Amino acid sequence: MPFGEVVCGAPGSGKSTYCYGKHQLFTALGRPIAVVNLDPANEHIPYPCAVDIAQLITLDDAMAAHGLGPNGAMLFCIEYLEANIDWLEGELARLPPDAYVLFDLPGQVELSTNHESVRRVVRRLARAGFRLAAVHLCDAHYVTDAAKYVSVLMLSLRAMLHLELPHVNVLSKVDLIRQYGDLDFNLDFYTEVQDLSYLETALASASPRYAALNMAICGLIEDFGLVGFETLAVEDKESMLHLMRVIDKATGCVFVPPPTAPAPPGTTADPPADPAGNAHALPPALRPNAHALFSSAAGPIRGPRADPRDVQERWVDAREEWDAWERAQWAREGEAVRAAAAAATKEGAEGAARIRERK
Repeated sequence: MPFGEVVCGAPGSGKSTYCYGKHQLFTALGRPIAVVNLDPANEHIPYPCAVDIAQLITLDDAMAAHGLGPNGAMLFCIEYLEANIDWLEGELARLPPDAYVLFDLPGQVELSTNHESVRRVVRRLARAGFRLAAVHLCDAHYVTDAAKYVSVLMLSLRAMLHLELPHVNVLSKVDLIRQYGDLDFNLDFYTEVQDLSYLETALASASPRYAALNMAICGLIEDFGLVGFETLAVEDKESMLHLMRVIDKATGCVFVPPPTAPAPPGTTADPPADPAGNAHALPPALRPNAHALFSSAAGPIRGPRADPRDVQERWVDAREEWDAWERAQWAREGEAVRAAAAAATKEGAEGAARIRERK
């Protein structure tokens, strides 16, 4: 059963960068991954592309053939993909059976909020056996403005209702949030979508004419009670790992490494031998350990970026101190690597010298 993500969001929210970062992360972790580009206007793809919609149709082709503008041509391309869904299924069938598949959607938000073609394509993939989650990226700088934050809440809610998938909303580029101004509240207010009545003063001062409408929208969002956000700094390993765990939990995906992979930290040692001296060498899959399947799938998600208060401290309150600490850590790691390489070189030279002496 293939697992994967439908990556959506407005233009500039960081979808392609996220797909590239996830490809790098999974490659480092030894997890098979394939990225599918479904944006016919994406001419500069940063990641290794396993399937590219440009092999079927491009935005320029649609514009030239039908005299359409960019937005109309984009809708035509996605409708053309739906009409030729057999082509996509054939390309996906060539991927490794255990590959985790990312679908990189175009940036036109109407495709994930109103237009029916993407939803029908997703349903077709679900019938084919894919277990997908929608990952909706929103630029984190929207939280510095109350009106923009409310608009992002509405956009996220609409995408959740339209795509009808396990859904993870993400505030991307959280490491750049300080460039856009101070936050009115702590970051957890925005990620957990707490009592939106606290936004009334900011909304009324920004647009008093629409104060009542804004509060009515806030009430609608609270009535649904669906929207919440994770945070993402794509160049931060801990942030990417945390988001990976959240999405895996949403889809029910538990990655089981190959038998040759070393046991992760937390695995218990083999049970001691019985009185007769027979060792109980159980296979790793049967040993009780901190990485049991049930614990991975249903347990709480822990880690340095699991708490929004830690994220705020890292990227907002004490960024300079954290940056200095990380640089010091990298320097120590570099010194350790150089020392290990020098020791290995010295040991090799001494071994060669001993061999020459014996001769």
